[in-house]
Amino acid sequence: MDALPPQAPPAEALARLDALMARGAAFFGTRYAIMGGAMSWVSERNLVAALSNAGAFGVIACGAMEPDRLAQEIQGTQALTQKPFGVNLITMHPRLDQLVQTCLDHKVGHIVFAGGIPPGSAIKAAKDGGAKVVCFAPALALAKKLIRSGADALVIEGAEAGGHIGPVSLTVLAQEILPFIRDVPVFVAGGIGRGEAILSYLEMGAAGAQLGTRFVCATESIAHPNFKRAFIRGAARDALPTVQLDERFPVIPVRALQNGGTKRFLEHQAETIRRFLAGEVEKAAAQLDIEHFWAGALRRAVVDGDVENGSLMAGQSVGMVTREQPAVEIVQELVWQAAAAIAARQPA
Repeated sequence: MDALPPQAPPAEALARLDALMARGAAFFGTRYAIMGGAMSWVSERNLVAALSNAGAFGVIACGAMEPDRLAQEIQGTQALTQKPFGVNLITMHPRLDQLVQTCLDHKVGHIVFAGGIPPGSAIKAAKDGGAKVVCFAPALALAKKLIRSGADALVIEGAEAGGHIGPVSLTVLAQEILPFIRDVPVFVAGGIGRGEAILSYLEMGAAGAQLGTRFVCATESIAHPNFKRAFIRGAARDALPTVQLDERFPVIPVRALQNGGTKRFLEHQAETIRRFLAGEVEKAAAQLDIEHFWAGALRRAVVDGDVENGSLMAGQSVGMVTREQPAVEIVQELVWQAAAAIAARQPA
């Protein structure tokens, strides 16, 4: 990323940006309507607190954590910031209800449900406990359904994002959803790496933006130096979705930087399919074998630094990550880029 401008954009431009961000910032209780994407092993107390302290909205990635472990992470984050932050819960977690209660017990103000449509009981429990509910909406019909179910805000995430992705780009989702959803704030996500992009979606009606990949190389991020170096070296074209070889053996699409592991996954699929066709393994066992290939791979990359065999989940905005820098500097850079774009429209 380019360095910060030598001076702040004009006050009028910053005020205009504040006005565009007002709804989203008020929803989170933050200075800026910039939400941290929940990235397993990366979005823990240090990065989450740093983002919130920088005026953005940090979000803990619960992932596969058990309730006791989540409680520790929430308390650890609260020890590092007095600012609002949220918790992202995966709807398929077998103890989703207990995780919701853990958030409520520790006064978490915002619960983000991801990885599927959350059960109505979980939404109700969160709202009854005083938390605001944020849900991911991959289509307009589902967006309306989630609002009817009680969602207080929505995130629309395009296929440009890192990790598990849907099939539709943010460019299209924004056109399909933003003009028609006004009841609740809608935050955009996927492939966003600069302030000018945030501005464009704000002017389309978004309440704010969620960014994940852009924050991986924050100084406060505990991601292994090897993991960060892979992001700094990576280009947009290097972040590709998982390839599925046979429709009989579906593979959940995950966008990640290509490495030795992604190549071996293709070989593993081919060999497993060969074994199935030869009658050496039953279909269910073959499917399980394919699904288990990446077990623990994200942790191996993020925590252990095994960037050759681990999973390097990254969005296409990875090409805009060029160095390690403090979270507050990244947030300010995004804000100033957006405000500078507003200022550039004014006649000299």
